Amino acid sequence: MSTTTTTTLIFLLTYLGVAMGRYPRLLLDRTGIVLLGAIAMVLYGGLTPGEALAAVPFPTLLLLYGLMVISAQLRLGGFYTWLALRVTAWIDRPAAFLFILMTTGGLLAAVLANDIICLAFTPVLAVAARRRKLNPLPFLLGLAMGTNLGSASTMIGNPQSMLIGELGGLSFRAFVLWCAPPSLLGLLASYGILWLLFRNRFTDPGEHEPFAEPEWPSLNPWQTTKGLLAATAAVTLLLLDFPRELSVLAIAALLLFSRRMHTRMVLGLVDWHLITLFCGLFVVGRAFSQTNLPALGLAWLGERGFEFGNLYLLSFSSVLLSNLVSNVPATVLLGPHLPVGAPEPWYVLSLATTYAGNLFTIGSMANLIVIEQARPFGIRVSFWDYARAGILVTAANLGILMLWIRFMAG
Repeated sequence: MSTTTTTTLIFLLTYLGVAMGRYPRLLLDRTGIVLLGAIAMVLYGGLTPGEALAAVPFPTLLLLYGLMVISAQLRLGGFYTWLALRVTAWIDRPAAFLFILMTTGGLLAAVLANDIICLAFTPVLAVAARRRKLNPLPFLLGLAMGTNLGSASTMIGNPQSMLIGELGGLSFRAFVLWCAPPSLLGLLASYGILWLLFRNRFTDPGEHEPFAEPEWPSLNPWQTTKGLLAATAAVTLLLLDFPRELSVLAIAALLLFSRRMHTRMVLGLVDWHLITLFCGLFVVGRAFSQTNLPALGLAWLGERGFEFGNLYLLSFSSVLLSNLVSNVPATVLLGPHLPVGAPEPWYVLSLATTYAGNLFTIGSMANLIVIEQARPFGIRVSFWDYARAGILVTAANLGILMLWIRFMAG
């Protein structure tokens, strides 16, 4: 086979695996599939090791890494669990609790990784709902959807937004001013939809299998204060347009000077799987782009009226592609074809790929984390349990984005 044929085949097999999440009879997850695809591209796809290395967006990876260290500091200090316990104090007023949960999760996700928020909040939320005999579904959906929407507000809320900020050369402050208003409106609309769907189903009198309540980590005020100061300093430097990755890395490095927390403890909470997935996707994408097939495909679409400058078409295609292969791979595919110097298409790509995460369970890693973390407590969230609310929420969010595009266009 020619190099073009081999590269295309590797690309299709990799993205098919990403879309399915696994291959039959193999214990390979998305990260393993992408890593094997990247290795195959170097061995058989005509990509040299130097070209593979050059394909990796190291500034984005360094920014992501630094934020993960700051988030690890807060997690080890017990901050996330402490805050989750404070939020569940409202659980006897389900409607108010749902609103506070979604807004708290959304605001935290705007500054810290939404995946970490879901990882820390879900067990506390599941235990609280089971204790009070409440239906856990609206609250679990609210947590996942709220953090997804909140993360769209800033350039550091999720991996795809970090990548978009780097590829598009975007200003952090300008990104917030453009993306935060529709995201916050979308969060309020999503709360209203969940309340309407579940207003008569907040209680859950059914019997469930018993579960063991975990021991929650205690709050360490000093370590938590260090983490909060670090997060505040990082956001301040980003708003002042200091070099993004260097600012965050410097703050993360300062956190490692500790007499209480071993470096292994902090770095052990860095999501190396996500970083590996990121690197592999870019290697696979770079090899495929060298076949010239993506350029031919874009030319074919352009002849039929599709242009990335059309923000409405870009929104719908981003949502569709994100739910086929997930939002980070969709960003890797679409990002290189957007015009540099015009920020609006990049803003729309960031918002649409993030909003797409609320459509189905597979659209966002945060969704999968919530579902898996709730399982040990006897709580099952099916694909259709999520989709019944997710379709309405995503439609509302896309409608708000369409109106925002029109408003910003004057």
